[in-house]
Amino acid sequence: MKPSRRNFLQSLGVGVASLGVTKQASATALPAPKKPAGDDQVLFVGDTIAIANTEHGKVRGFILRGIHQFLGVPYGADTSGKNRFMPPQKPAPWTDIRPTLWWGNSAPQIMEKRYANVYASFVDHWNYDDVSEDCLKLNVWTPALDSQKRPVVVWLHGGGFVNGNAVEQDGYQGENLSRLGNIVFCSINHRLGSLGYTDLKAAGGHAASGNVGNLDMVAALEWVKNNIANFGGDPANVTIIGQSGGGAKVTTLMNMPSAKGLFHKAVALSGSSLSGVNKEYAEKLGVKVMEEAGLKPGEIDKLQQIPWRQYIDIANRAVEKMADEAKRMNIQRGGYSPVGDGTYLAEGAFFNNPNQFSADIPLILCSTFHEQNPDRTDASLEGISLAEVKEKIKSRFGDKSGEIVDAYAKNFPKARPIEIWALIVSNRKNVVATADAKAAQQKAPVYVAWFGWQPPLFDGRMRAFHCDDICFWFYNTDLMLTHTGGGKRPRALSDKMAHSFLNFIKTGNPNGGGLPNWKPYTTQHGETMILDDVPALANDPDREARKTLA
Repeated sequence: MKPSRRNFLQSLGVGVASLGVTKQASATALPAPKKPAGDDQVLFVGDTIAIANTEHGKVRGFILRGIHQFLGVPYGADTSGKNRFMPPQKPAPWTDIRPTLWWGNSAPQIMEKRYANVYASFVDHWNYDDVSEDCLKLNVWTPALDSQKRPVVVWLHGGGFVNGNAVEQDGYQGENLSRLGNIVFCSINHRLGSLGYTDLKAAGGHAASGNVGNLDMVAALEWVKNNIANFGGDPANVTIIGQSGGGAKVTTLMNMPSAKGLFHKAVALSGSSLSGVNKEYAEKLGVKVMEEAGLKPGEIDKLQQIPWRQYIDIANRAVEKMADEAKRMNIQRGGYSPVGDGTYLAEGAFFNNPNQFSADIPLILCSTFHEQNPDRTDASLEGISLAEVKEKIKSRFGDKSGEIVDAYAKNFPKARPIEIWALIVSNRKNVVATADAKAAQQKAPVYVAWFGWQPPLFDGRMRAFHCDDICFWFYNTDLMLTHTGGGKRPRALSDKMAHSFLNFIKTGNPNGGGLPNWKPYTTQHGETMILDDVPALANDPDREARKTLA
């Protein structure tokens, strides 16, 4: 089935007139991309090219198509040995000019069979190199090394809190957006999984051990504050943006006291957290890790010497042995992610304090129509019936499955059963809950979007899938051909989305970038920007169906 070239909601039987579509705003004038003339040289690298100062020493990058790039810049020390499970330390200063021409190491994570799924490897075009605990590195793209004070974007990669890196996909790169908007783009690596989030406080470890991965992000933002002016950026205008697990990183940072003043706007794509991991569970898990390692409480130094790959296995076995305890504590998914300890990360529900520092920070939330698409690689499911969909989702929704399917079918009367299935398992429940919580602070606007653009790939079965919108926001649709197919059709929507994103990072308001007038979200109306070939502003278009998910 070919994707609709209209708004996707229309193809499902939701009338445009009912969506409150508003007149498209005209785009504001922004600096045009500078392109090399003809066949002129586009890459410049050498001993005296692209040299910048940092507080730790000078770095040398390169210039590609007019954009200065610095890759693998240290913002923290090696986290192995005595630094494992500890707050990040400053890197040792250097006296020579340090070459920053290649990506920093990925944080420790399980790499075996990373490329085993040929569909995932093809579509997302994974980029992984060396993996080590010396991973506290960041990347910078900037139009010039001057004093212009450009807005700054800091990208937080996806992969839950367990996998990924700053350049995992080609669409994460900041060159095109930096040129398009005259901004500075940064991306970071930080500790992940059990090496970033094992809470060892109750086992004699550091009180911050359950949140050191997030403290790495704070350290990177501190580096931006102290150094980005040397790269032509404005430390007083920083926007953090993340997708999937990176979206959850955004909302956790918005609830970390140590992050106060380090960023000024936020964007969470296809992911957000409304609380940290239960403190009691995290501390018990830390004790279980020590037991699984054959160590006594307090023997943290011995835990620090276990090879990181072996430690991940130990930590994962501890999670398995804590499964019953997790169920008793009503924890749906145990494991390692930021801990709501009440010191380094807010305890309890996020965004419940109107006087919290992030209450004044504007927020964009976006998800895709088909975050989970059951038939991308299984054409046989294209002809599934509604009755079969009800059976398929019973393992997740139980006895309510029939009611939920019927409600979505009524809300989207022209949607085929396979599309109903994808919409249900990709529902916006968490997005709306986050928007409601943030909007209730009544201090800064929240803007909500729903990405419905479908690429003409894999016989039209990819749909608006998880991760597909990233390259649109970053003006990288021609870099991510396996997400878009390339060409003018995705580029047209990307132009609107990227310019709107640029307006947001500059002013806190996305309007004027080419999308229709984007009203801030309210709980009453649920204002939602539908991102498709024909963008439209909708008033909570899936509300009636979503009610059945409560």
